[in-house]
Amino acid sequence: MLRKNKWLLSLMAAVLLILTWSGGTLPQAIAASQGSKIDAVLVMDASNSMKNSDPERISSEAMKMFIDMLATTGDKVGVVSYTDRIQREKALLEIQSEADKTALKEFIDQLDRGPYTDMSVGLDEAVKVLKQGMDPAHAPMIVVLADGNNDLDPNTGKTSQEASDDLAQAVKEAKGSGIPIYTIGLNADGKLNKETLAELANQTGGKSFTTSSADDLPQILSEIFASHQQLKIVPVQSITGNGSYQEVTVHVPNANVLEANISIMSSSPVDVKLVDPAGAEQTIPSANVLRSTSNSYSLLKLLKPQQGDWKLQVKGVSKDKIDINLVFNYDLELAMDPPPSSKVKAGDTIDINAYLVSNGQKLEDQEQYGNMTAKLLIKDLDTGDESEVDLENKGGSFEGNYKIPQKHDYELRVRAEEQSFYRESAPVKISAKAAASGSGSGGKEMTAGEETKPFPLWPVIIGIAALLIVGAAAYFILGAIKKANKGFVGQIVIEIRDENTGEKTFPQYKKLASFKGKFNLHQLLQLAPELKETEKILFMPGKNDRIILKNHSSAVIEKSGRALDATNGTELKNGDRLRVSLQQADKTILFEYLA
Repeated sequence: MLRKNKWLLSLMAAVLLILTWSGGTLPQAIAASQGSKIDAVLVMDASNSMKNSDPERISSEAMKMFIDMLATTGDKVGVVSYTDRIQREKALLEIQSEADKTALKEFIDQLDRGPYTDMSVGLDEAVKVLKQGMDPAHAPMIVVLADGNNDLDPNTGKTSQEASDDLAQAVKEAKGSGIPIYTIGLNADGKLNKETLAELANQTGGKSFTTSSADDLPQILSEIFASHQQLKIVPVQSITGNGSYQEVTVHVPNANVLEANISIMSSSPVDVKLVDPAGAEQTIPSANVLRSTSNSYSLLKLLKPQQGDWKLQVKGVSKDKIDINLVFNYDLELAMDPPPSSKVKAGDTIDINAYLVSNGQKLEDQEQYGNMTAKLLIKDLDTGDESEVDLENKGGSFEGNYKIPQKHDYELRVRAEEQSFYRESAPVKISAKAAASGSGSGGKEMTAGEETKPFPLWPVIIGIAALLIVGAAAYFILGAIKKANKGFVGQIVIEIRDENTGEKTFPQYKKLASFKGKFNLHQLLQLAPELKETEKILFMPGKNDRIILKNHSSAVIEKSGRALDATNGTELKNGDRLRVSLQQADKTILFEYLA
């Protein structure tokens, strides 16, 4: 059995990107790729066509809200405004005070529009701005606000194909530099090219969103921050204004919260009061409670908030809907002790030990572990199959073991989560493929004088029969291997609807090219625990770019309003849309297969 007590090398991952660290350092190799700060470039389509797709200048409001959500100091932000050329640009500026944020927002308010559009120009410049000015210890990102359409100036002679090639090259540069691209598609006129924007995000590990209203901005930006920092949006009760102060509770779960971002969206301005867990009303703004306002939102940022229940009192216009979102920033990471060797054998059992890290040190506060669950996530790199093993919460670590099933290569990582955030350790690759051993000749050379015996015939007959049997077996085995390694084409577009609130997530485009042989719906849903019953909804490759769906779960699957019996498999072709009604959660999953 492989044991962890030979040597330990803590692999840091899932580092929170907005935190302000109070001290301590990570190993340089880790800090270079998993920084605790953000270096972001905001990219805005400033062409005249945006007068139709973004008449209310939602893009400007989104960029300003993004800046307000950043940490009070340390993050760096740049801005690129483009048409078919760069209109205006601001290199990466390190945020050192609220005055820096104000200056950036004033710069955004001054951006004007121009004719024509070439998205490759804006994205290429954003990559250059980041590569020239980003800190290797920071985590880079690009946020694009556009309608996804090009309108090239015919006088330049640039073709649509050339613009597409330039865009592909910019995306390649971003991907190669580890820069995820998040896109916010603006669709007031219904002419959004969401496929192009989704592709930018999919290729670089970002996410794509669509909106036609400023009302969606807090949710979208909270989703971007949550995704980029391995956080979860904490639902806060929405209210309908009645002209008086109405109270909602904001629960700060523990002392590891560095910042609490409370975004408040209403069509009319609101007044707010805040009472801490000790019952003391807080001055807004103050040293520990910051407030930012704009035409479409208010944002409260609580710095190092006291653990417990805070009372937020909101006074809005009568009958005005007031939406509230909450995202915490944590000074927490997850580390996993790797096995003592990356070379293992099938049948070996590996001990798994993972733990939280705060400020570069193993977290000693066992209270933080209280409500957390953890799993070991295993990916078979030979087949693409994924599985998971529950780990035991020991109060100061997550422990378990995993038995290597086959002579394959594997990737291991640990995921720990609770209500307001999750963390994943850096992946560790191990190989259970035994080295091939050569075999020499064991034959004996016959010397002169030895009696020559008749050549035995029966062994030949038996050998030929054995070869035929082995050949037939090999044919079927190779067929099974080929089937197991057969790939997929296309993508599946997924939306999840909460049946209690009626709210639906933004479409997520899941590429299928990385899967081999089969996969389950739970994998596409990023192994969300509340959607675990989708583990038994399987996809396998079919003929002619189609896929086969098998349902071994209790969920009801419908197509065109009729329930499908997919126990033995049903074929899905390009454009097929299905609805999956879960029985163990009040959720409905809507997905479409695009070949």
